[in-house]
Amino acid sequence: MSLNEKRAIRAEDLYEIEVINACQISPDGERILYAVQSVDKDTEKKFIHLWIVPAGGGQPQQLTFGKHSNTDPKWSPDGKWIAFMSNRQDEKQLQLFLLPSFGGEARPLTDLKGDFGQFDWSPDSERIVFQFRKHDSEDIEIKQDEKKKELGRVARRVDNRVFFKLDGYGYLPRERYHLWMVEVDNGKQEQLTDSEVHDETGPVWSPDGSRIAFFSNRSNQPDLNPDLIDLLVFDINKKEESKVESPVGPKGKASFSPDGKRIAYFGVEGINKDYKNTALWVVDLDASEKAHSLTSSFDFNVGGGVINDVGSVITSAPVWSADGNELYFQVGRHGRTSLHKVDLSGNDLETILQFDGVVSGFGFDSSTQRLAYIHGTMTDPCQVAMMDIAEGQQKVLTSLNRELLDQIDLGTLEEVWVKGSDGNDLQGWILQPPNFDPKQKYPSIMEIHGGPQAQYGFFFMHEFYYLAAQGYVVYFCNPRGGQGYGEEHTKSIFYGKWGTVDYEDLMVWADIMEQKPYIDPENMGVTGGSYGGYMTAWIIGHTDRFKAAVSQRCVSNLISMWGSSDFNWSFQSIFDDKAPYENIEVLWECSPMKHIGSAKTPTLVIHSMQDLRCAIEQSEQVYVALKNLGVDTEFLMFPDSPHGVSRTGRTDRRIVRLEGILDWFERYLK
Repeated sequence: MSLNEKRAIRAEDLYEIEVINACQISPDGERILYAVQSVDKDTEKKFIHLWIVPAGGGQPQQLTFGKHSNTDPKWSPDGKWIAFMSNRQDEKQLQLFLLPSFGGEARPLTDLKGDFGQFDWSPDSERIVFQFRKHDSEDIEIKQDEKKKELGRVARRVDNRVFFKLDGYGYLPRERYHLWMVEVDNGKQEQLTDSEVHDETGPVWSPDGSRIAFFSNRSNQPDLNPDLIDLLVFDINKKEESKVESPVGPKGKASFSPDGKRIAYFGVEGINKDYKNTALWVVDLDASEKAHSLTSSFDFNVGGGVINDVGSVITSAPVWSADGNELYFQVGRHGRTSLHKVDLSGNDLETILQFDGVVSGFGFDSSTQRLAYIHGTMTDPCQVAMMDIAEGQQKVLTSLNRELLDQIDLGTLEEVWVKGSDGNDLQGWILQPPNFDPKQKYPSIMEIHGGPQAQYGFFFMHEFYYLAAQGYVVYFCNPRGGQGYGEEHTKSIFYGKWGTVDYEDLMVWADIMEQKPYIDPENMGVTGGSYGGYMTAWIIGHTDRFKAAVSQRCVSNLISMWGSSDFNWSFQSIFDDKAPYENIEVLWECSPMKHIGSAKTPTLVIHSMQDLRCAIEQSEQVYVALKNLGVDTEFLMFPDSPHGVSRTGRTDRRIVRLEGILDWFERYLK
């Protein structure tokens, strides 16, 4: 098909796009296991199935089938088995399953009622450790009794936690995550840890199979001290745990060295230091040396991802080289997620794989000579790829979505670097519509990312292509406050500075675009979600330069946000780290609702009705205020949907959302 014959992308194409959400190479480096998510248009359900492709190239083979989901597949160390999570027995209850790697029937290893987290194979392939949280007894009873199921819960009492709900999940059970172990040959299960107030997460085996490393907040009130995460080790034989001395601060993604003497992990040193780069740390278990960071001198964010709306970057745990002298890890920087390695001195940093795209969900064979990963770019959301370390060449092994994307003209994308309001470097991208004519004047849409500690970059954004296909120039950048450009870039809006230099950077970006000869300065629009919705609401209260706006799942009132978000009270740490009753001025000064009285811009307000991250009342306040001011506005709401409806929501709702955004801009910009 020639370029002239290609069609524009459609909202309905979301039904056709497949997403890879797991990838792992076999221990011998010969086969790559991956999981593919697809959408059933008739039921609006998403199903995930396991596939295998030869690492040297060849025809992929589908391993699982049916109307269910199979997730998080992992090879056994001997390569004979594949463990994975599946809801094939109960749509609403995952269990741990086992599948022969060369074919055969899958069998369940567990029969539990609750929520599974991370799991890991023992080195001898005979046991699996997993994190599991029981459902409350009342919820189990309701599920088993048809009358109770119809009536639902009578009441819910919360007294043992402050973080009592989670967006996309709902209200949390009283139970906590604990470590369990199951024997592969007979399914015998054993609970290893227990507590009414502490969770244990992220379990990984030591190379000799005698210990399990994990993370837990062991403070007396973990919900009120969320950053006090400890690294601990559980002795299998003694049934005892011990704390590994490490700096105070958030931690995750543990990995034992091949000799079992060290543990690498990702962490941030300090309390309420969310602006700091996540670093790669190593700690000696014999306590001969203190835990030390291998990456703090490089001013980049370890494991950082890039925003995309048909999947996400999977951050893998650090991987030790076979000789234990080096560590492999991802870095999110300048709109890319790349792969690097560093020696134990932290001095010899080497880039292994970097391109205009993302390295997601990577892993090595047992010799760390063959690398498998999910390869994503701006024009191709995901493929399985392999790299031979000695040869240094990458090879894409799959062709998901190719038949669809080969039909589509996505337009032309240009990366630009400009100077922000204080002479700071500002990276952005300009998407020109298909059949772009530089002699014409085009309406435009500025997109603003959420977070704010996130970044746009070289990753597929269906929404941007969809809007561009309707004749808009779509432009986006990474203003100060996000990650990917060093700590100072992120820190610049902390401690009560939302709406300051971030707003200034966006206005500089709009100024630059307005001066482009192909931009119609009278027909510029703006939109964004979450923090991007916050900034959209902030913009309409500070300038009327945009002819139309769409504020999505916004934060508008930081005072009422306190305690109503699943982030709960911890949201205050981004500002002056004081509750509203201690210092209401900073939260109010940074709230778009304080400034909404100046708004004149016609604004569509979009929000999900089950959003527990930014409660719907945040958008209700914006909508009512605009109505009261006589500003053209409408409110588009999505029932039974969480905060991330634009990425993970039901596909028909995602389509209606896109059509609603387009309709609003068509109404005012054309």
